[in-house]
Amino acid sequence: MKKSEMLRRLRMTDWWLGPGEILVVPLGRPATIEDLAITKHKTEIVNGQLIVIGPSWLRSARASWSISRSLHGYENRHEGGYALGSRIAYILDLPHRLAICPDAAWYTGGMWTDEEYPRGAPVFAAEVREVGEDGPEFERRSAAKRADYFAAGTRVVWDVDLRESLVRVYRAEDPDHPTLYRSGEVAEAEPAVPGWRMPVDELFE
Repeated sequence: MKKSEMLRRLRMTDWWLGPGEILVVPLGRPATIEDLAITKHKTEIVNGQLIVIGPSWLRSARASWSISRSLHGYENRHEGGYALGSRIAYILDLPHRLAICPDAAWYTGGMWTDEEYPRGAPVFAAEVREVGEDGPEFERRSAAKRADYFAAGTRVVWDVDLRESLVRVYRAEDPDHPTLYRSGEVAEAEPAVPGWRMPVDELFE
């Protein structure tokens, strides 16, 4: 499909997305990595479909930024990885998922150019819930995405719940039993980001 045809299909779609909402772009064929850049939005590829994710509310955006900022400070003091924010697609080699986009991440793969996406999953990924992101269907999608992270090599995933002032820390070694950190406590991402710590209250300012 030519770029002009894809953009025409996007214009035919109800393009307004609320925070955290998703839009499956109708391509008429399996989505490819080359399609990611056309939407100019946070986009993933799952089961051959191009999935666009809506923008964040202010609180969740600031929480994502706070994690990235803290990781960037860690990067300045340590070698071996890169602190990265949202809207970055990581190219995976899973049968059903070609691209994944966390809200913040620590990436230890090889360096890339400005025209490339990082290859392989980040070792640490943070997912920040938008207001209203709860309920059985959301929990099912979140669990499936965490499973994809772990299958691709991610070691730790944060589930940041602003409504509950809670950080659930899932680890690849025990993906069904998260460690919980609440207001007044200090969360970590061991063993993915050794020695890095972040006060939970910094996420909920």
